[in-house]
Amino acid sequence: MTSRYHFDIIVREVFIMAEVLVRDLDSATVRKLKQQARENGRSLQSELKTIIESSVPLSMAEFRATAERIRRSLGKRGHSDSVDLLREDRNR
Repeated sequence: MTSRYHFDIIVREVFIMAEVLVRDLDSATVRKLKQQARENGRSLQSELKTIIESSVPLSMAEFRATAERIRRSLGKRGHSDSVDLLREDRNR
């Protein structure tokens, strides 16, 4: 009798999260950041992470991929011409 073995191989991508230490921040700046974090319902760390990540622009490839995803999500819906809308608004 022949035995057969089947092995499932699971490959996991390992992402190393970087840590950043910022020294010598003015205490007033830290107070403002903490207040902003509270207003946004986030921890200071989460607020800082959001600020840093949003300040890094998309690469052209990322921008195009995002634009394509939005175009696909809109499907074949009809869209008005913005030039016509601007003209109509100016004529009021």
